[in-house]
Amino acid sequence: MSISLPNVFSLEHWQEFFSVDIFSWNFFVNILDILVVWFILYKLIQLARGTKALQLFKGVAMFIATRFVAELIGLHTLSWLMDQVITYGVIAAIVIFQPEIRRGLEHLGRTTFFNPSKNKKKQDEQMILAFDKAIQYMAKRKIGALVTIERNTGLEEYIETGIPLDADVSGELLINIFIPNTPLHDGAVIIRDGKISVACAYLPLSESALIPKEFGTRHRAAVGVSEVSDAVTFIVSEETGGVSITLNNQLLVDLSSEEYLAILRRELVPKEEKGGKKTFYKTIYEELNRLSKKGDR
Repeated sequence: MSISLPNVFSLEHWQEFFSVDIFSWNFFVNILDILVVWFILYKLIQLARGTKALQLFKGVAMFIATRFVAELIGLHTLSWLMDQVITYGVIAAIVIFQPEIRRGLEHLGRTTFFNPSKNKKKQDEQMILAFDKAIQYMAKRKIGALVTIERNTGLEEYIETGIPLDADVSGELLINIFIPNTPLHDGAVIIRDGKISVACAYLPLSESALIPKEFGTRHRAAVGVSEVSDAVTFIVSEETGGVSITLNNQLLVDLSSEEYLAILRRELVPKEEKGGKKTFYKTIYEELNRLSKKGDR
């Protein structure tokens, strides 16, 4: 019994699906098929989060829901129309969202399937060392800086206000951006997916009365973005050279090198479970291997 798009909306198909013996090989394969599809959808939503492509997914979900309800009620004309929209909408989406699709495929191509966490940990550690190099240089010379690292909550709204760079993170580049009286020094740098996405971006200013009066616009902007997202932001004060970090609506001020490095590593470097953590891909591979051997018996 195969699962295809027309079958998804067929009541007869689901009746047949649930009439299968739950201990049979075919039933397990069908369940695995559904889980893999849901996982792929989950990953696609993760890639689209914080981008305009997420609105596409919402629109597609509405069309699919309409198609399902139309088939259930018996509105055959509406059902046929939704089929055409879904079929040709895929082609239109590829044309409209070509840049997002290309970035997603490039990201997928860079992924190490059987040990992604180790590769990610190495990249994040290199990024933190670049931050440290820039912070040390700017703090000694009292060069003001504001850097926000995007995590799960998308910052697309604020990225659109900045000047696109799409550059690798390096201490030298960050220092150069915030040198006073240069075109990019005012505003925030936003880091997305391990790259400097934009510079000179505008962040929302916090209205909190708990922020000490001696802190200026950079600190208020850093607290503001921590109020609306889970981003981690570090600030270098141009008055004192002090280093501060905001996250989860908290402002941590006058941090030493050891303190801010510990916070950045805790928040940005993926943690490994004791005894090693299996990746999804490795787990699926081992489970399929085991089941295939069982089927041969």
